[in-house]
Amino acid sequence: MSGSKKKAGPSKPQAAPGMRDFLAEKAGPEDIKRGQFTRVTTLSYDETH
Repeated sequence: MSGSKKKAGPSKPQAAPGMRDFLAEKAGPEDIKRGQFTRVTTLSYDETH
């Protein structure tokens, strides 16, 4: 057998910490019909004394 090759397949979406701008974009009607959207929940921690 010769050297091993990676099998080309679907890759997982990746986001680096701090990348939030792409989450703010709203899905259009066509995207919603096709199910091409992600529900996003934003959590914020506010510590006050």
